[in-house]
Order: sequence, then C-alpha cells, then structure tokens
Amino acid sequence: MRRIPFFIIPFVLAATLVAQPRLTLDYAAIAKRLVQQLALKPGERVLSIAHPDTFDDLVPFIRYEVMRAGGVDLGVVEVLREPVPEAFDAAVLRKGAGEARAYYKAMFRDVDAAIMMPGANTSHPAYLAMQDWLKDDLTAHHGRRTIHFHWIENGSAYPLAGQPLPSRPEMDGHYQRALLQSDYKALGDIERRFAEALKSGDVHITSPGGTDLRFRSGNRPANLQDGDASAARTAQGKVLVDHEIELPAGVVRVAPLEDTVEGTIAFPPSQWDGRPVENLRLRFSKGRVVEIVASSGKDAVEAEMSKAGDAGRAFREIGVGFNPLLAVPERTPWIPYYGYGAGVVRLSLGDNTELGGAVAAAPGQPAYVRWNFFTDLTVTVGNTVWIRNGKLQ
Repeated sequence: MRRIPFFIIPFVLAATLVAQPRLTLDYAAIAKRLVQQLALKPGERVLSIAHPDTFDDLVPFIRYEVMRAGGVDLGVVEVLREPVPEAFDAAVLRKGAGEARAYYKAMFRDVDAAIMMPGANTSHPAYLAMQDWLKDDLTAHHGRRTIHFHWIENGSAYPLAGQPLPSRPEMDGHYQRALLQSDYKALGDIERRFAEALKSGDVHITSPGGTDLRFRSGNRPANLQDGDASAARTAQGKVLVDHEIELPAGVVRVAPLEDTVEGTIAFPPSQWDGRPVENLRLRFSKGRVVEIVASSGKDAVEAEMSKAGDAGRAFREIGVGFNPLLAVPERTPWIPYYGYGAGVVRLSLGDNTELGGAVAAAPGQPAYVRWNFFTDLTVTVGNTVWIRNGKLQ
C-alpha cells in the first residue's frame, strides 16, 4: 500500500492518530505473575530458555522478580534462532543438538525451575535437557518444574472453520487478561472435582453433528493445568506434564484406558496431510481408528495416519477446558490457548506417553500428536453433564 506523506494529513487527524492509546503488554505484571505461580522457596535457582528477539523486553522483569522473591537468577539460555539459514546442513544441526543436549543436562543439574519462553520448544536441545531432568524427577520427587509460557508464538491460537483469527494485539490482550485476572483458586477447585469424577464415571461425549464416543479413564492420572507451579505441587507429579505448568492455565487432560475407547468422532471441516477434508467421521474400537468416512479428502486422512505409523490411528487424550477467560468469544470467535477455555474439548490422536498412556511412537520415529478442537460437544461423566453444547455447566 502506498504511504501517504505526513504533511498532507490534516493537523486534527494527525493529532488524533498520535493521541490514540496503543495496546502494550504489561511486562512487569506478567513477570510478577509467572514468578508468583512458581512459589519460590529461598535459594531456588531459576533459569529462562528463550528464542532470540522474542519477548526480550520481558526477560529483565522475570530476572528481577526471581531475585525479589528470594530465588537465585541463573539468567537466560538462548536456543538457536529460527528459521535457520537454508545453507545450514541438517545433519550438522542434528549432531550438534544431540551433543548439546547432554552438556546442557549437566549444566542444568542444579536448576530448580525453568521458564520456557515463547519460541522455545522440544526441537531445541536446551529445552529437551530440562525435560530430561523432569523425567528423572518423576521418581526422585525433588519438585523440579518448568513454566510453559508459549504465548502465541508456539501456535496456541486456532481459527474456527470459516472464521479468521483476530489481530495480534487482540490476542495478546486476551491472553494477558487470562494470565493476570484468572481466579486460580476457583480454577483449581473445579478441575479437581472433574478429575475426581473421571476416576469412577464413564465418559460419554456427543454432538449435534454425530459424535458419540465413550471411554473410561480408571486410575489413569489426570493432569490439572490450574497454574500451580510450586515445588510442593510438582513433587507429587505422576506424569511428565505434571512438571510442565502452562500459563495461561485452564485444562484437565487425561489419557483414557485405550481398550475402553469406543464410538465415533464427527469433525468440522478440517485439514489432514495439508489438504482439506469435509464431513469426516472416525470410528474407534478399543482405542483405534477402524473406519474413516468423509465426503471428500479421505485419502488425505489415510495419508497422514500412514505417515504417523501405529500411533496415527490411536486415541491419545481428552482435554477439557475450564477457564472462562479463555472461552471462545461470541463475537469474532476463535479458540484461544490450546483450547483451555471453558467448554472447549480437545480429542487428540497419537503418542500419549507424557500423560501416562500406552500409545508410543515406533522406535526411531518422532512422536505423532494431532490435536482436534471441538466447541459444540456435550460431555457427561457418570450421570453428570459437565459441558452441554460447548458450554460449561
């Protein structure tokens, strides 16, 4: 678009433009909340893992809040900037990442808590090295933990079919409100009640479009993302994700007993193997896809599942959102933060070992995970309806 020279804009209009308030993130408040949720004990050592030039302005505030809370600030480890130059040899990068992971693990031996900043992810050796310590802690129970502060950079915002995502400032503001204004006690209370119900009740999920799915979770651990990132809480963790605390918060996740998953999931317009699929229905028996029906795009679904191997046809988990501040907005609707909003349900396929499930990727094959989001489901546990047509009851 051609830029209009400033001198031809009327003075009144120019003054109005200058006077308009600009939405900016409150870095001091965000950092305070992140560190507050860690509930640091004096002397606990805290590290941040960050992507270059992503949320740089937040980092000094986090480091200051760690010190103010009595923790020991260990500074920041930066991951390799992405995307990498096309000239870089992938084999060199793989070898370097493998070697770095081992050394990072040694470096992180005395780290009590880490904040995974936007842009850092499990493709990065520093991130994986911290995860290695979290896995060790499942038996050691030292209370090591990470805060996952993915924000929007790690692909947490999802459009609804036929609806565009809102502007970046709108999404930033939405996330900031959820992070700073959530009632964390109320969130924890309702999540614990739901998790308790899952232990004894059969789960039945239906939708107007034809979803009719049943399963049980039995004694499988439910992961509660209620924002509690204290050492006391994470020391009790039973699965990896109990040590990885998401902020913003708001979901309960569980991997059902695979053999109990029976029925059908009906999908809205979706994309598989990078291609559009319409009127898709997947039928499950004993936790595996046994039938694929679609008016168009069935070959794309088959292709994606085949590439994923055995895990591609396996039911992974259910995630139920409880945070009212992350609910799908009535106007300009979209799905905020991985479906953690009240009434959103995530029915996933793939590897569920991080949740204590039995579906694992084949040796040497990357873990396949496919998140499918639904905003119109009814979820009944036992005789209690928790969500009706996408609305938390």
